[in-house]
Amino acid sequence: MNKKMTVLGVPMDHGQNRRGVDMGPSAMRYADLTTRLEALGYEIKDAGDIEVEKRSSESNIHHKLSNLWEVAETNKRLASKVSAILEEQRFPLILGGDHSIAIGTIAGISASFNKLGVIWYDAHGDLNTADTSPSGNIHGMPLAVSLGDGHDSLTNIGGFSPKIKPENVVIIGARELDDGEKAYIRRTNMQVYTMHEIDRLGMPEVMRQAVTYLEECDGIHLSLDLDGLDPHDAPGVGTPVLGGLNYRESHLAMEMLAESDKITSAEFVEVNPILDEKNKTAEVAVALMGSLFGEKLK
Repeated sequence: MNKKMTVLGVPMDHGQNRRGVDMGPSAMRYADLTTRLEALGYEIKDAGDIEVEKRSSESNIHHKLSNLWEVAETNKRLASKVSAILEEQRFPLILGGDHSIAIGTIAGISASFNKLGVIWYDAHGDLNTADTSPSGNIHGMPLAVSLGDGHDSLTNIGGFSPKIKPENVVIIGARELDDGEKAYIRRTNMQVYTMHEIDRLGMPEVMRQAVTYLEECDGIHLSLDLDGLDPHDAPGVGTPVLGGLNYRESHLAMEMLAESDKITSAEFVEVNPILDEKNKTAEVAVALMGSLFGEKLK
């Protein structure tokens, strides 16, 4: 992996209704993120946090999308920052914030690659649109938006759409999918490893297949939502779902991605310190980053 890395925080909670996830970047930094990665030989540049639009008093009900303008404007800013990081030939490590920030991250990354692959490590598919979402929360839509399905103010960030193709996406850890998302997956034949497949195949085989499936991509982005892990291991998330990936399985997944040497960008999202236990979830996130970036026992 590129040993020159830029860390960028996106303290945004507009993609959902539970407050607190905007403190996620600070919590991960407090968990000794920089020290851990520097010990692995990375040259870390912490670019701080980008400016996030304040919540407006205006209603977005007519869009069926909560805080649409705020999410769109912040993601435009994020896409520009991420693009600039890649132009400097540095590895972008983005800290969330809710998962709607993936809209800006992927928008900023995709223009630099001919065929960008995405590993979506998450309990949810995040494939909803305004028509299928039960809540109107945009943090349940970023993958669909990146695939070109959603409101124009989101899909057209960066001036082009789609940013990625369904055949270049692998979802790992899914265990809570809305009906519209299930239909989307069937329609696009997207590669999804639910907890059922992970339990049957085992994490080593799932990760082997995922890396092989994306082997023709010239870059792979990892989008890791901490609710992909079981709430026992990552309690500080806004949408916990029982029966998730455990701590050891997740470390193994990250270690195998490190061995593949194919990850070109990454984001860790949905750490909510208000819902956490003594910063446990942020510490888990940083520990997983250690494994992703080459930390070994021997």
